[in-house]
Order: sequence, then C-alpha cells, then structure tokens
Amino acid sequence: MAKAVIKVEEVSKKFTLSHEAPERYVALRDVIAKKAKGLFGQNRRPTTTKEDFYALKDVSFEINKGDRVGIIGRNGAGKSTLLKILSRITEPSGGRITINGRVASLLEVGTGFHPELSGRENIFLNGAILGMSRQEIRSKFDEIVNFAEVSKFLDTPVKRYSSGMYVRLAFAVAAHLEPEILIVDEVLAVGDAQFQKKCLGKMEEVSLNEGRTVLFVSHNMNVIRNLCTTSMMLAGGKIVATGETNEVIQEYLEYSGNSQEESKAYHHKTGSYFARINNIDVNGKKNPLLSVFEEIIINISIEIRQEIKAVEFFVIIYNTEGLPVLGLFQKDDNETFDIKDSAHEVSIAFQNNLTPGKYFISAGMFDSSRQFVDWVEHAETFEVESSYLDGRLFEARLGMTTQKTVWERVR
Repeated sequence: MAKAVIKVEEVSKKFTLSHEAPERYVALRDVIAKKAKGLFGQNRRPTTTKEDFYALKDVSFEINKGDRVGIIGRNGAGKSTLLKILSRITEPSGGRITINGRVASLLEVGTGFHPELSGRENIFLNGAILGMSRQEIRSKFDEIVNFAEVSKFLDTPVKRYSSGMYVRLAFAVAAHLEPEILIVDEVLAVGDAQFQKKCLGKMEEVSLNEGRTVLFVSHNMNVIRNLCTTSMMLAGGKIVATGETNEVIQEYLEYSGNSQEESKAYHHKTGSYFARINNIDVNGKKNPLLSVFEEIIINISIEIRQEIKAVEFFVIIYNTEGLPVLGLFQKDDNETFDIKDSAHEVSIAFQNNLTPGKYFISAGMFDSSRQFVDWVEHAETFEVESSYLDGRLFEARLGMTTQKTVWERVR
C-alpha cells in the first residue's frame, strides 16, 4: 500500500474582510474642516462592516510518495492559499494537515531569499532552513549553480537580480537540496521557455528516480498534462474534481467554457502599484463573439496613482489549454507612453488571425527600467466563431492561427 506523505482533512481558511462605507464627494472646505476637527479629537471614523470569506472550505485529500499532482482552477479558486498552507507560510483556520518529509516551496518571486544576502549566502541559508548540514549543502553547491546559470553573479546581493535570475536560482535551490516534497506555483512563468523546460524535466526526474512528491500549479494545461499523472481542480475554495490528469483537465475546460461567473476584480500577478489596470474590453464589449479576419481592438483602462514616464504595454492571448498563442509588445513598434492623468486608456488594434475557439487576455506594462508596473492574468475572454468576416464557413484545420495569403502558380 502506498504511503501518504500529505494528508489534508477538512481544512478551511477564513479571512475577515472589512468594507468601509463610501464617503460623499469631498470638497476643499470639507478637507479643511476635517483637519480642524482632528485637532480637537472630533474626527469620526468611517462606518465599516465585516464579512467572513472562505478561501478554502472543508478541503480533504491524500497524496502519496512519488506522486506528481497538478492543481488547477480559475483565479481565486484557492490554489495559492492551499499551497501556502502546505508550505506552512500561513495557518489554516480549521482542519488537520499531516506532512511526512521536508518541504521545499517556490510560490512567489522573492519567497525564501533574503534580498541583502548574496546568491551564495542564500543557498546556504535555504539549506539550513531545510535542516541540511553545511557539508551536505556544499556537496550540492556546484550542481545548483550550474543548473541556475548564475555563476557570474553568485556574490551579488539577490536584490540586484532580474526576476528571471531570481527564479532560476530559487528553483535550483528548491530542487537540489533534497526535499521529499517539492511545491511549485506559477512562478516558473517568469522564466524563459528554455529554462521552464529544464525545470519541468528536473521535476519529472526527481519524482521518477528519487521518489519525491511534486505539487504543481499552472494555468498551462499542456504543461500540467505532460508533467502530472494525477490532478485536482478547485473552484470556490473546494475540490470539485480529482483523478487522472486528462479527465480533470477536460472537466476544467468544460467548466471554464460554460461558467457565467464574472470575476469581481482582476488577478494582479505582479506590479509596483504606481498604476493599476482596472478594465479591459474587446471592440468595446465584454466576452464578444468575433469572426476570422475581423479587426480586434483591445482597450485597456488604467488608474494612475503616480506619474510614470516611458511606459511600455503588452498583451498576451492564451487558448483554453493555457498556451500563449499571441504576444503583442509595444517595444516591437519602438514606442512608449507617458502616463500621468488620474485615468488613462490605451488601445491596440490588429487583425484577428486566430482559428475558432475561446481565448483569454492577459495584459500589463513595464516602466523604463523594465520592471513590472502591473500585470493582470486571464483578465477577459473573447471567442472566435467558425466563420469568416464575409460569412463563409471556416473549415477545421491544424494550427492555432491562419493568415491571408496569395497563391500563385509560378511554373
């Protein structure tokens, strides 16, 4: 009988949300009066109400030694909260968790590293946290550095690393310091495609050859399908499907395609919070139905909190399997925008060369130093119908894009 290395029993995580009553329009005289009252202790606090929100509710499952388990679900389903509880970053509000073995987790860029310490020092620090001796860490040191490809920057404080370098080193440390359980969130999406492939190969290797357990969260269904033997799907903080990966993915795609649920707010993957994307639409609509070769105009509305010069926008379009099928970057046109008003809107127009199906839009912006100002994941959707703009039927074919072409007989 297989040994359970993770046992989760009726686990819940509750957060208390505070809602402040909105204030009426405030004029300059109101601000002056409020300050004056504050001098005499007469300011009243705004009325607030509180609400309990369950990120996870009565979740139960078991994972055996050597399992490679995918965790999938829409934004806000509870995936990241579950991994943080399993990684002991946060405590559950109720239930019981039993973990047999050392856990290494890679959940967010920056997790587990001290920014003031060098890459070398952070390797030893992480090994010590995992309970390894200095001699054990030394025996793995060269392997970690070679895998991460950061030898030139080993004695540089990691706060000076790019996000890609940070992730490379963090994954190398987590994968090579011999944890029995490896927990990885979507943070690998920050790295380049070649390194992602390298990481996925390493996770499969440690599972098959060394019997380690891997928990992996991703919106990329193709990666989940290739890496994970079993999967679980979360929705609304509960497990709604478990089993063989292909079957769970099919359920997820059907659920995502049929669900009419609208997100209350966008999922901001990262950002500086100097500006926030607060609305995206396609051709002035939400979830529109488009024809092949129809012009697409994606409008992005931004709330500006601080003036930023030379902002560069990008849009990435994914299919329902989580694969990026189109990346549109403003830098390709050698152009940037200054954003300084309280509200700002930009748009990008292009011809729809996508084949029929449903697609998700992610969008974001960099500042002049190539740091993220904001990045919203799977913020909106649109669908391409099975017909051309002139009404002709679009026949099924291989590929995810099509092109207007000219065929000539040359001989």
